[in-house]
Amino acid sequence: MSEFVVTVTCPSRRGIVAAIAGFLAAQGCNITDSAQFDDPETARFFMRVSFASETGAGLDALRAAFAPVAAEFGMQASFFDSAERANMLVMVSRFGHCLNDLLYRWRIGALPVNIVGVISNHMDYQKLVVNHDIPFHHVEVTRENKPEAEAQIMRIIERSETDLVVLARYMQILSDQMCQQMSGRIINIHHSFLPSFKGANPYKQAFERGVKLIGATAHYVTADLDEGPIIEQDTVRVSHAQSAADYVSLGRDVEAQVLARAVHAHINRRVFPNGNKTVVFPASPGGYASERMG
Repeated sequence: MSEFVVTVTCPSRRGIVAAIAGFLAAQGCNITDSAQFDDPETARFFMRVSFASETGAGLDALRAAFAPVAAEFGMQASFFDSAERANMLVMVSRFGHCLNDLLYRWRIGALPVNIVGVISNHMDYQKLVVNHDIPFHHVEVTRENKPEAEAQIMRIIERSETDLVVLARYMQILSDQMCQQMSGRIINIHHSFLPSFKGANPYKQAFERGVKLIGATAHYVTADLDEGPIIEQDTVRVSHAQSAADYVSLGRDVEAQVLARAVHAHINRRVFPNGNKTVVFPASPGGYASERMG
């Protein structure tokens, strides 16, 4: 049996769930997991359904047959094959904890993607990346060459047919043009001290102020720096007995975990834009399973 996912966004009204379930049943499909959310603030409805085609119905046939249902309810509907893997490009500078974590999860199958390349403005992780049989692209970025460097990055994205760009502590600001061109396809990670502690050493600032919570935020990149729709967040407690170096170490851990969870949600079609926010549904049963232990 083929395993598929359908995602739906539309104006809220009565009968949406019944229409989707009835359509899938009529097409010989069995629903294996379903999540929905009706937002009273925006009057928008969101739904994600995992299902198995028990009679051999394919994606093209399902899309075509669903068109009248989508038209009736004003739906934005997309059908996906669960076996297809997104092409992911990672960008990194000199902090490698998120890159290392993503590579490990990818290697054991916990992140089912095709990593089509790693771009860096430094050479620190070239050997690590090449040893994983992944293309490494060194794109030096200076104030003088920034437009040319970004054009080179966009060529790499287009040639590799990248679906998702992950900024794994890439310490360069992307242009408004690139943010708009790649809208909804770039995920960034940063500490959650903003806007209180800005600059090069926010953990030291947090330590000096006696902060008791360290956090991380993963979000879609927009032209508004570090203010895109949030996908995932988490925190870890710290105490007066811990040092500034402890803060940094704990911060690295929570950043890596939050970024991985955000990427997992995106590639599994669990994230829905909702104005300046997102709707993020839980993973389907078995959604976190790995192919290998290590």
